[in-house]
Amino acid sequence: MKIAVVDYGMGNLRSVSKALEHVAPEADVRVTAQPEAILGAERVVVPGQGALPDCMRQLAASGARDAVLEATRTKPFLGICVGMQMLFDHGEEGDTPALGLLRGEVPHFPLARMRAPDGAMLKVPHMGWNEVTQARPHALWRGIESGTRFYFVHSYYPAPADDVLTAGRCTYGVTFACAVARDNIFAVQFHPEKSQAAGLQLLRNFVDWRP
Repeated sequence: MKIAVVDYGMGNLRSVSKALEHVAPEADVRVTAQPEAILGAERVVVPGQGALPDCMRQLAASGARDAVLEATRTKPFLGICVGMQMLFDHGEEGDTPALGLLRGEVPHFPLARMRAPDGAMLKVPHMGWNEVTQARPHALWRGIESGTRFYFVHSYYPAPADDVLTAGRCTYGVTFACAVARDNIFAVQFHPEKSQAAGLQLLRNFVDWRP
């Protein structure tokens, strides 16, 4: 099995590729921006970190954009962090048009509402471990209990136009969709590659997934 981890200069590539190699030692995990390698892989992972405007610009500059779009239509596809955000219509950060594959926006955390249950102000970016409540069953949740904690680092969050896309939710000041799923696409705001056993289980499930 060939798994392409898309390298457009903005992802946590080494951690993601090493985690995939750990859960699928028989797989050929390739970090690449080459369209032919992406199109030739059985599975595609798009990680991302940093600013959405930079990620969208770098994705186009890398030459991988069209291959990524094709992968979202034809292959098991996993988006991570900004690799999730770019699937939506538009990001508030830099007033950025994204790929428009999923209807919805990516707004900034509303600072006036960022309070813990005890009233204390919450810091933005949201950084650290938080519980993920599963919104519906999915193959990538296999072996992972609802309420399991995953690792987050972000200041913007996905807001799908249609809640049917939501596969998992997290609460940090506001409750937001931290996992979305449609057909062959699964994407998460948290970092499975930094989320220890639960994150490795999600990646293992992705390798086994037959959408």
